[in-house]
Amino acid sequence: MSALSELNIEIALCQQCEIAKYRNKVVPGEGAEDADIMFIGEAPGWHEDQQGRPFVGPAGKYLDELLASIGLRREQVYIANVIKCRPQGNRDPLPVEIQNCRQWLERQIETIHPKMIVTLGRYSMAMFFPGKSISKIHGTAQKRGNVIYYAMYHPAAALHQQSLRRAIEEDMLKIPSLLARAEVIKEEQEPEQLSMF
Repeated sequence: MSALSELNIEIALCQQCEIAKYRNKVVPGEGAEDADIMFIGEAPGWHEDQQGRPFVGPAGKYLDELLASIGLRREQVYIANVIKCRPQGNRDPLPVEIQNCRQWLERQIETIHPKMIVTLGRYSMAMFFPGKSISKIHGTAQKRGNVIYYAMYHPAAALHQQSLRRAIEEDMLKIPSLLARAEVIKEEQEPEQLSMF
């Protein structure tokens, strides 16, 4: 059994939060264990709670379309959420839930070792870009160590606000060149900092 599969079993047994009592299924995440890109959303919704898989509702279908726009399928990336259980009534995750789940996400990142982490929505963004506003930093990247951190709106935002659809699609299209640039920076041994743009 792979390290990630073992970790997912541990996550499935977690009882640290009150919401563990109400979940139907834990949603650890899914995708390639050696993915170059890891997408991190907020929390499972109703569809995800039923299936135990991330991004399988309407926002997930849109994410699949976004991935296709840059020539990728979900099997080639890794998709996870900040918290692994659905908050009742689709409410926002509580700070204690985010804190309790943080260890799981950190261990997933360590195990997968992605070259790029794409934050989807403000809860995911807040973990990696604390104190920033998503409306100001979406579509921007920072390289820290060997990982590029890239902020995007959550795909669900486009379903609620059609006006955000274009920004989300344009932000997704920047991902391949960011990854390519990061490789060049690494190979040339330049200072490892991608400018915000």
